[in-house]
Amino acid sequence: MQQTKFTGPERVAIENAIAGRKSVRAFLDKPVSRETVEHLLRVASRAPSGTNMQPWRAHVVAGEAKDRLSKAILDEFLAGGMARGKSEYKYYPDQFFEPYQSRRRKVGFDMYGLLGIAKGDAAAMSRQLSQNYTFFGAPVGIMFTVDRRLEIGSWLDYGYFLEALCVAARANGLETCSQQAFAYFHTQIREQLAFDANEVLVCGFALGYADWSAKINTLETTRSPVEEFATFQGF
Repeated sequence: MQQTKFTGPERVAIENAIAGRKSVRAFLDKPVSRETVEHLLRVASRAPSGTNMQPWRAHVVAGEAKDRLSKAILDEFLAGGMARGKSEYKYYPDQFFEPYQSRRRKVGFDMYGLLGIAKGDAAAMSRQLSQNYTFFGAPVGIMFTVDRRLEIGSWLDYGYFLEALCVAARANGLETCSQQAFAYFHTQIREQLAFDANEVLVCGFALGYADWSAKINTLETTRSPVEEFATFQGF
């Protein structure tokens, strides 16, 4: 494939699609076609992977299939399944430390503050958390899995793929939210979607048209300046 040189407007559009991405937590009740989802997955599949292994696997649900999946998870969540459940992999450290602790706290305080949820209001926080399991009202949900026999390099490749999918969605007027919260309910999800025993649930994924009138979607997260995370030599 011949290398493409992007013009000024094209370059700006690409950069805006990346820099403007956010985790959308309220979607419109507006359908997204299977053809569109297939197109986005096809584009994202051009993401790099070690020796072209392409470790991603997508289980896409919409309509009644999505509703059944959401009900199974919500039933378990409301019965206290979050406390009983355990992800098949470790996403966070046992003990947070700086600067990660402060970043984590800030986004939590900002989000709950925006929603008017007071610190310590466990019931309100639980209600907000439960919105994950309806995919925040998005018409399309995707469960992404990876073969448990693969190693950390394939999980790194998965990050490329998911980011490519987020950006491709934005290029088509859609928004997304990657949701690790589903990983605690892999048992119920596995039963509903009947995926192979060797597949580990990486995350859920909401896809649809954003409801920009929803207060939660006004949340803006901060990013550290380049000089805080990068060093340069030889320039």
